[in-house]
Amino acid sequence: MASVLRFRKLCYVDSAVKCTSVGYESFEIDEKLDEKEEDVLSANNFALEINKKRNQPKRQPKEWRCLDSCCWIIGYLCTTWWLLLFFYHCLPVTLLRVPELPGPGVRLKREGLTALHPVVLVPGIVTGGLELWEGRPCADGLFRKRLWGGGSFTQIFKRPLCLLEHLSLHYETGLDPQGIRVRAVPGLVGADYFAPGYFVWAVLIENLAKIGYEGKNLHMAAYDWRLSFQNTEIRDHALTRLKSKIELMYISNGYKKVVAVPHSMGVIYFLHFLKWVETPPPMGGGGGPGWCAKHIKAVMNIGPAFLGVPKAVSNLFSAEGKDVSYIRAMAPGVFDSEILGLQTFERVMRMARTWDSIVSLLPKGGEVIWGNMDRSPEEGHVCDFSKKSHSKTSLTTNNVNNSDVKRGFLVKDLANYGRIISFGKPASVLHSSKLPTADSEEFSRTSTSENFNNFSCGEAWTEYDEMSRQSIQNVAADKAYTTTTLLDLLRFVAPKMMRRAEAHFSHGIAENLDDPKYNHYKYWSNPLETKLSDAPDMEIYCMYGVGIPTERSYVYKLSPNSRCKSIPYQIDNSVHGEDGSCLKGGVYFADGDESVPVLSAGFMCAKGWRGRTRFNPSGIATYIREYRHKPPTSLMEGRGIESGSHVDIMGNFALIEDIMRVAAGATGDEIGGDQIHSDIIKMSERINLGI
Repeated sequence: MASVLRFRKLCYVDSAVKCTSVGYESFEIDEKLDEKEEDVLSANNFALEINKKRNQPKRQPKEWRCLDSCCWIIGYLCTTWWLLLFFYHCLPVTLLRVPELPGPGVRLKREGLTALHPVVLVPGIVTGGLELWEGRPCADGLFRKRLWGGGSFTQIFKRPLCLLEHLSLHYETGLDPQGIRVRAVPGLVGADYFAPGYFVWAVLIENLAKIGYEGKNLHMAAYDWRLSFQNTEIRDHALTRLKSKIELMYISNGYKKVVAVPHSMGVIYFLHFLKWVETPPPMGGGGGPGWCAKHIKAVMNIGPAFLGVPKAVSNLFSAEGKDVSYIRAMAPGVFDSEILGLQTFERVMRMARTWDSIVSLLPKGGEVIWGNMDRSPEEGHVCDFSKKSHSKTSLTTNNVNNSDVKRGFLVKDLANYGRIISFGKPASVLHSSKLPTADSEEFSRTSTSENFNNFSCGEAWTEYDEMSRQSIQNVAADKAYTTTTLLDLLRFVAPKMMRRAEAHFSHGIAENLDDPKYNHYKYWSNPLETKLSDAPDMEIYCMYGVGIPTERSYVYKLSPNSRCKSIPYQIDNSVHGEDGSCLKGGVYFADGDESVPVLSAGFMCAKGWRGRTRFNPSGIATYIREYRHKPPTSLMEGRGIESGSHVDIMGNFALIEDIMRVAAGATGDEIGGDQIHSDIIKMSERINLGI
């Protein structure tokens, strides 16, 4: 009876179960069936839920905006800054201090070396400090403060547009704009450090001081590196002051000849000076034909840009290089953001195109030096720097240390280096017969209703604003340009800049240097269009780093941004070659010091001036001193003491020792003659100058 009552109670509790009077055994059977039905229903409901979720529209990924890129960059910079602060304040001082290695100055002093010949240092582009003497209201409080170099870069963040305005020159004259005077910082402090902790000349100066150099026998030839070389004399009398300083140092140091040490663009600036100083006034300094032979012992050129640098091409054409192109790819749209109003590249280009000095760095010698559409001196260059084979070679009768000379010449993806600008990867690799031609006759400026100024662009920021859209597209159109047609291209896209700058510089090759036209100053900084002085006892050194991938040519594309006041072309960062290829991120690389290719740095010492040539009629001795790049093994070593990088080489102990020994009286043969690690000899043999 109790069991029956318990059974009935359960039936009433579960209303979903039909109760019968078949007994307790019958109830157990029904209960098992109901559990199976519930399991089936649960499975069906789960399947329905899955199908419902599948049929729901998928959420679209959030579109990446310019603001997101900006926030990403700011977050990255802040994180990096806080990490640096953490390491600086939390790590022991002994871990942060870079180990001080005894420099060559200490060792050479122990050997008994002392200062003998006065030394003149000549800085290159960008590395010299600039200070304000007169400016606009936005520059109040900056009188005689540095606008460039020496730690002044806080002004970039405080008043960037004001800084760009004051660093720009007049677009028509290449001189000061009305109401603005910016001048070079004089003395050794003008270029010892580019920024706090970032040395340029400081390490060399310190080591020279160890053997007795000081203000009376060591001088920094500061000049405004933005100007054309002749304009530094016209505006500032910089060449006259340099001539007077060398004469004074020569007399006051016991009639000892001067050792000149130019760097980068300072190399061709000093070459201009050597011609200017012997030229009669009013164009020259009036020193007479024997001035250089009397006053100059040696010219020790560091990172020489004798024949130009491809970087100048990308800078003038699109205000970028490999590093800028990479940043642009990492954060697309940030620097060109219409919302943020940055337009960084346009503003930089607007400023840079007022600097005639950049035009001085365009490649010289045309296709004879840099190659044509299907040939170049670097043909077969191996770009995998870690897998080079080496063997020995020889150069004349000099002592050549080339146990590391590269001789690997098999690559999968051959580079047509002669095509310094190609629009699209196919234009950089196809045979020239399959490409549309680009010649000077094709470059004719059109004036149509599509001119950008007709779209309410207002003031033209760059000369691209004055080109029609059709002209911009015609420049690209799957074409490639050599260093010869490149000049025609620049005359087309920037005619005002080129008219102004080409009054001061030339980029050709002289067949007859006795032609009176080569007496003009526009030819003096081009070693292929001027003669060296009659100074047979003088020595010329080409000293540069090797073993670093260096920009040689570029793959471009039309910019996706077609709005007003924008640059219509940019390096195509998405273009890459095969593994071990010279093509990475839209840039073809060759051997060099990261800024100057070996071809530009070494050719004049290897062949152009080697022996008696039409460019070196008195047979001035030339020496090649190459320094294989060895990066620091850890962050604690700073920028390294064996670096071959374009600026870091100024701290290379081997280079510093070579300079100090020559300044102390040694000759080129006494320091070891030529020291070659690259293919500069093979490259030079492929170039026929008829010398």
